[in-house]
Amino acid sequence: MCKASKPCVMAATVVGLLVIILVIALPIALQDDYSTYESLAGRPVPPQVAALLKSSPLIDGHNDLPHNLRLLTHNQLSAVDFRRNLRTDAVWNCSSCFTDIPRLRAGFVGAQFWVAYVDCKAQFEDAVEKTLEQIDVIKRFIKQYSKDLQFVKTANGIEESFRKGQIASLLCVEGGHSIDSRLAVLRLYYELGVRYMTLTHSCSTPWATASPEDKEVLTVKGLTDFGKVVVQEMNRLGMMVDLSHVSHQTMLDALNVTKAPVIFSHSSAWAICNHHRNVHDDVLKLVAQNGGVVMVNFYTEFVQCNKTEPATIDTVVDHINHIRRVAGVDHVGIGADYDGVDDMPLGLEDVASYPFIFERLMNPKPGEPTWNNTDLQKLAGRNLLRVLHKVEMVRDEMAKKGVKPYENLIPPSDLGNNTNCRSDG
Repeated sequence: MCKASKPCVMAATVVGLLVIILVIALPIALQDDYSTYESLAGRPVPPQVAALLKSSPLIDGHNDLPHNLRLLTHNQLSAVDFRRNLRTDAVWNCSSCFTDIPRLRAGFVGAQFWVAYVDCKAQFEDAVEKTLEQIDVIKRFIKQYSKDLQFVKTANGIEESFRKGQIASLLCVEGGHSIDSRLAVLRLYYELGVRYMTLTHSCSTPWATASPEDKEVLTVKGLTDFGKVVVQEMNRLGMMVDLSHVSHQTMLDALNVTKAPVIFSHSSAWAICNHHRNVHDDVLKLVAQNGGVVMVNFYTEFVQCNKTEPATIDTVVDHINHIRRVAGVDHVGIGADYDGVDDMPLGLEDVASYPFIFERLMNPKPGEPTWNNTDLQKLAGRNLLRVLHKVEMVRDEMAKKGVKPYENLIPPSDLGNNTNCRSDG
């Protein structure tokens, strides 16, 4: 121990000053200075929007960056540095490349569902293997950029990550063809962290019809008996049932079977744009009864059916407001579909643009509903958090009741001629 000599007193004074400086400066250093990203958003983010999105997480339901990683780099993460603004990057400068970490920060993204998607061509062949590769690259991506991203699997995990200033990162699988009609594969995806599965992509599976309906694969519209078991097993696991991409009848069947709220991870309103991928009002009303959420897609093709006019932020706001009017403010969210499409509305060009949706909603036009801060927090992510909490509660209730894993096998007749890659037994 040092005695109270002059040098020791001076040293202690210096140390004390350093501690005071650190106490003051460290919290400031740990805070994200979002103002440094404002230029990436194209224009300043209004203070009231920044305050809103700093207080409550913005959760996007669907980003296809992993698919672009497969297409552009063959899943080689070393090919691109996502800590940089990649708008003009030689590798990442593609028509459907809208995402990097600086722009996620500029967009105030609090949580992101990263999509493990493989093309429908892989159905009945190597869909499972390719899906596992996509899950692997997502996990490696999150780990590589762990300063900004945190892998989470629960609703509480999203909120904890948000409090720490990181972007909560969750796994999802887009397309039921990725389980190869095997419940065991579905269970293993859950073990790997997958927290929702879209029942179909643009192709039907042997147990669920897609939108538009694919008559070459499935003769029964909607969910087969095995398809209904898939939904029940997802309930038992605590995996959200995603009804984007499925046919109208599959939506109705799933809503009739599920014990937990459903989601539409990236869908818009059919009444505003009558594209087959959008959600009809009858289903919106059932989603409200179910307690689910429709997360609005920004893709121009889905939100603007009048091709003589360009899609804008106003176009997307029309979809958000319509879903609010029909289903209620508790049942609408955001699932933009960045990196999965190649044409976004004016003003929503990339993931830096989310704040301007909220700015627009804060300034309603005549006849539009008024959004208060609580409403806007629900849209941003609170509705999705509520759904995920409820899905977890249903899982726990089923476990308490002793519901065991479903062991159903798909009837061979449901597979038709698509058995070349299956062995007997």
